[in-house]
Amino acid sequence: MNEYSAAQNYLETTRALFRYYRELGDKALAQIGDEQIHWQPAPESNSVAVVVKHMSGNMLSRFTNFLTEDGEKPWRNRDAEFENDYASKDELLNAWQEGWNCFFQALDPLTEADLGRIVYIRNQGHTVLEALNRQLAHYAYHTGQIVFLCRMLTGENWQTLSIPKGGSQAFNSEKFAEEKSRRFFAK
Repeated sequence: MNEYSAAQNYLETTRALFRYYRELGDKALAQIGDEQIHWQPAPESNSVAVVVKHMSGNMLSRFTNFLTEDGEKPWRNRDAEFENDYASKDELLNAWQEGWNCFFQALDPLTEADLGRIVYIRNQGHTVLEALNRQLAHYAYHTGQIVFLCRMLTGENWQTLSIPKGGSQAFNSEKFAEEKSRRFFAK
């Protein structure tokens, strides 16, 4: 069995988790149309467009020059991220892509030696490990909102992103038929 250092394991697992949440968002967003991106379940609720806009703005701010500049950039207008003003789903998807691209350009080159480095968010110091944990929780939270909203919008046409209802026994049988091995849970 391959042995990993805890830091190597952390980086590999963290990269895989961020990619997993991005893929969940991709698959959920693919199931809605232009006419649905601005829908809000209540007047003070966020639409899919608003959640995507906020996530993209956060990613661009936090991960542009991640190791050398404060993660809350002076050019970020966080309040504007909550304005429901994307003109189309294509505009939303471009922002989604831009945010994730910026994020992965910062994440992928990180090494074990970087995990203890200090980065700042609004002058509050975090180790790189802490900053990544903070963002993993934040992006998983908002991806869950996107998935939930898309699920509401598609109704009975929803294509599940996980084990389908009534499919647990078959899924478990398939997994237990495989040999034990170390692998990412979503593979």
